[in-house]
Amino acid sequence: MEEIRNAVESMDKKNAPEEDGITGEIYEETFETFPRFITAMYNGCYKVHFSKRWKRAKLIPIVKPEKENSEDVLKYRPLSILYFIGKGLEVIPINIINHRVYSTDFMNNYLYGFTQQKSSTDAANAVKGFVEESLKAGRVLVLVSLDVKGDFDAASWPSILKSLQACGCPKNLYKITRSYFSQRTVILSTDSVRMKTEVGRGWPQISCCDIGFWNIQYTSLLNLTFTRRTKAVAFADDFILVIRVNS
Repeated sequence: MEEIRNAVESMDKKNAPEEDGITGEIYEETFETFPRFITAMYNGCYKVHFSKRWKRAKLIPIVKPEKENSEDVLKYRPLSILYFIGKGLEVIPINIINHRVYSTDFMNNYLYGFTQQKSSTDAANAVKGFVEESLKAGRVLVLVSLDVKGDFDAASWPSILKSLQACGCPKNLYKITRSYFSQRTVILSTDSVRMKTEVGRGWPQISCCDIGFWNIQYTSLLNLTFTRRTKAVAFADDFILVIRVNS
């Protein structure tokens, strides 16, 4: 019960509600009124699945600054509205999963984005140290910088699930995560159009587990077996490979 209370209190109450009209403040009051009922409901979800309705997002396209006259669809920033009751069920598993992956040293040390006590400066220094050492030894360097287009929208569900298995994620958490990554739908509603589609990758950028799952996915990339001539460093959705050779 305390886990759920902490999860509800941690949610951003300023976010708009879904079609049910239940705001963050209303949901927090509801939990305080019926704590045992909501706790039992969440525990029931762990035994069965993540409710399909809570996996539905209402999409609102927001035009990016200085892109008003563009005809490119990428001029829009997709803002997803989610059910607060579903957000509560997101927070608890990802908190436990994060504790698991960090306490078992599963997370790669060269992952600097969205990580406590690490910054972009640390990532830059990791690359700098490798470069300076290589130049002093008279080596030739090749630096490849990669940026993920669409970042959270492009996240691979199978990659994340595979990483959860690799780190020994408990079965109940793996099961609820697998359910969370299935039958997700998005509804785009404007004055003249209403469209509904099912998505097969990524998640809403305002979800409570986006950063946690992103780091788990990126760790699988950093944990690939590279030679000693290669340094891989990641910060958020930026990824750098530095390779040193003799000629």
